[in-house]
Amino acid sequence: MDLDIKNKSFVVTGVTSGFGRSVAVQLMEHGATVYGVARRGELLSELKYKYDSRFEYLETDVTEKRAVDKIIDLIGVTNISGVFVNAGGPPAKSFMETELSDWDEAFQKLLRWKVDLVKKLLPQFLENNYGRIVFLESSSVKQPIENLVLSTSLRMSVVGMAKTLSQEVAEKGITVNVLAPGSHNTKAIERLIKKKSELEDLSYEESKALFEKNTKVGFMGDPDDLASLALWLLSPVSKYITGQTISVSGGSISGIFG
Repeated sequence: MDLDIKNKSFVVTGVTSGFGRSVAVQLMEHGATVYGVARRGELLSELKYKYDSRFEYLETDVTEKRAVDKIIDLIGVTNISGVFVNAGGPPAKSFMETELSDWDEAFQKLLRWKVDLVKKLLPQFLENNYGRIVFLESSSVKQPIENLVLSTSLRMSVVGMAKTLSQEVAEKGITVNVLAPGSHNTKAIERLIKKKSELEDLSYEESKALFEKNTKVGFMGDPDDLASLALWLLSPVSKYITGQTISVSGGSISGIFG
């Protein structure tokens, strides 16, 4: 299938590892240009060396308050077709382990900067009567995951914002969707595996096996597979899909609308 994304430009945050890297690489392999944002300069340089003019980057922590303005400066007058909004989450904690300062930090890391980024990209999307916005959140927004109270709570706020926004801009050719991954082979899952092993006195391998079993399909997801879905949502061919939160979790969501 031709996704019609060749020579189009996209913003991808969290671009040097996990889902963000997979999405960015697949976009560039399809001929798109990526404006990537991440903290690790050496990995950004590697992507630049490999993809040259198809990759421009900004080395910064996207959750910091001035980061979004730097992203807009990086883009300049470039016509952006879509954005993949993605960043790591807060520490794995139960509710009783959290302090109020943890909640303040989670608000900044999981919600505030995303609102800021989308608000600053929207004028261009509205002017062009076209835009694709895809948020990368977590399957915990559909079924809570133990020790992820901070992540679950603030990511659900993102889902509420995305759904509302999707209804406001649908007639302008702009789609807004959320991907909600379960256990995948990324560094993010390691903190949950380690947390479970500590709490239940299990080895790392035993804890990982429980996560794999919980997927129902019996194995961890591949970020590249999720990226193929993200590319479709970022492309023109997804024009009739908006306001959706799509779980990619290997069957781990028990609810009928999982």
